[in-house]
Amino acid sequence: MAFEGDGMKNRFLIILAAAALASLPVCALDNSNSQSSSTTTSTKQAAHDVKNDTTGSTTASNDERDKAVKRLDDAAADLNRLVNGGDEGIPDTVLTKAKCVAIVPSLVKAGFVFGGEHGRGVATCRVNNRWSSPAFFTLTGGSWGAQIGGEAVDLVMFFMTQEGADKLMSANWRISADAGIAAGPWGRQGSAATDWKFNTGILTYSKAKGLFAGATLNGANVHEDTTATKGFYGQMVNFREVLTGKVPPPPQAHQFLASIRTDFREANASK
Repeated sequence: MAFEGDGMKNRFLIILAAAALASLPVCALDNSNSQSSSTTTSTKQAAHDVKNDTTGSTTASNDERDKAVKRLDDAAADLNRLVNGGDEGIPDTVLTKAKCVAIVPSLVKAGFVFGGEHGRGVATCRVNNRWSSPAFFTLTGGSWGAQIGGEAVDLVMFFMTQEGADKLMSANWRISADAGIAAGPWGRQGSAATDWKFNTGILTYSKAKGLFAGATLNGANVHEDTTATKGFYGQMVNFREVLTGKVPPPPQAHQFLASIRTDFREANASK
């Protein structure tokens, strides 16, 4: 009886051991599947996050590009209105001699006694009888004067001398008396004999949409608009190289440049 009992006990232990061994691969497999599933989920989540980041970045970039294109459209319209003002327009002599033009649609001014300006503009320069790709800039600053109320002003600056053009191309300068800046003469047949043509580096023209008095650009700062530049060109490009014709214009600049050519070609054609 003792022998038989020991045999049954041994068989029972063998069965338990076999069951334990048989269960090990199953557990390992289940654990492996669990880890694999977790890894797959993490990979998918990471890919989803990257896609969202890329989509967000692309959307922001497209947003800035659209804003830059709208600025070009507004600038072209502003210049066209000033150039085609008839007897009150910009003289042909200015258009013929200008080396660069910078336009700030809706330069915002506000204040009482002390006023401030802020605007985002675009510039282009003549290079071998062609106009360069557009370069984007901001204009900010303040001025003292008898200023009451607020307004949005369409501002156009013509750079008449190489010294004036060099200031623009520096992408970081301050408008002051030594910059040789003055209000430009009006009238389509402005006298070619006036002194402004020879000693003024920058001529300004503006058209107000509201009520304002005593505005001046003295003390305003001009800086490269890096946000608009990256959005428009898809990467950072050198401000001076853009204005000296070393950066080819992208397709979205063609309409703006066509408008510039039309305005200045009309002036030359009337000579």
